[in-house]
Amino acid sequence: MKLFNVNDVKGFFKTVEQCEGNVFLVTGEGDRLNLKSTLTQYVSVAELFAAGRKVPEIELYCSEPEDYTRLIKYMMNEKDETLN
Repeated sequence: MKLFNVNDVKGFFKTVEQCEGNVFLVTGEGDRLNLKSTLTQYVSVAELFAAGRKVPEIELYCSEPEDYTRLIKYMMNEKDETLN
């Protein structure tokens, strides 16, 4: 699954933490970094989200199918808030 224009980094990670299974960031090389790991969030992904920048594109893999729905709902809510 690809997400585009992630603006709310805190909200994104809060949603990831609420997921039932593991959520992985898929790198350009095909590596999977577990986003439920706080260490991975701070070390491996920190540069992507540094200084409040929005992330233009991120590829994710979820171990539990219902977590895709949770992330889609998060993105839909985020987009709705930017329209207000």
